Amino acid sequence: MQKLIKNYAIFGLLFFGLMPMAQGMAGGLQEPQQVIQGISDQLHQKLQNKAFTSNFAQVTRFVDGVIQPHTDFDVIAPLVLGKHWKTASPGDRERFKNEFRTMLVRSYSRAFVEYNNWTLRFQPIDAGGDGKKVVVRSEVLQPGLNPVQVNYRMYLGKGGWKVYDIIIAGVSLVTNYRSSFSEDIQKKGSLGALIDSLAKRNAEALSGKGS
Repeated sequence: MQKLIKNYAIFGLLFFGLMPMAQGMAGGLQEPQQVIQGISDQLHQKLQNKAFTSNFAQVTRFVDGVIQPHTDFDVIAPLVLGKHWKTASPGDRERFKNEFRTMLVRSYSRAFVEYNNWTLRFQPIDAGGDGKKVVVRSEVLQPGLNPVQVNYRMYLGKGGWKVYDIIIAGVSLVTNYRSSFSEDIQKKGSLGALIDSLAKRNAEALSGKGS
C-alpha cells in the first residue's frame, strides 16, 4: 500500500492543480471548473511561502481547510471501501473516513510542497442528463513532458459542487484504493486492523517520524 500512497501523492498534486491557469483562460469557466480553479489559486498563493511550508503540520491543516468544503468524504469513503462498508460498524465507518481523509490530505500536502511547476488547462465539461453530475476534464502541463489527462467527478449538492473521484490518465482514485484496501483487509484480517495501520502511519507522518 505504501507504493500506492506515494503514487497518489502525485494525484494529490494533480487533484486541484498546483499552479493557476495560463492568463486568459480563467474567464468563461463553468461553475464546477471555477471551484477547481479557486482551490488551485488558494493553494498556490499560500504554498509559495517557504517559511509557511517549513511546518508540515501547519501545511496539512491549511490544505485540509481548503479542499474539505469541496470534497465529499461521506461519498468517497463508502465508494473506496465497497463491500466492506456495508458490513462495517458505525464506529469503524467513522474511523475509516477520518483516517483515510487524513492520509490523503497529508499525501496531497507533501506533493503540494515538493512540486510547483505545473499549469492546469480545462477542457469542455461532460455533463449528465440533469446537470447535477459532471466530469470536469483538464490537462496538467509541466515543461518538457506530455500533458496528463485529469478528470474530476463532481456532483451538485446543497453545499455546491463537490469532488467525489478523480481519474488520472484513465486511472480512478476510488477504484485503485478500493482494490488496495480490499487486499490489505484480507491480509490483516479485519477492517479494524487496516484502520489501526492507517492511524499509526498518519500519526507518525504528522509528528515528523514518518512519510
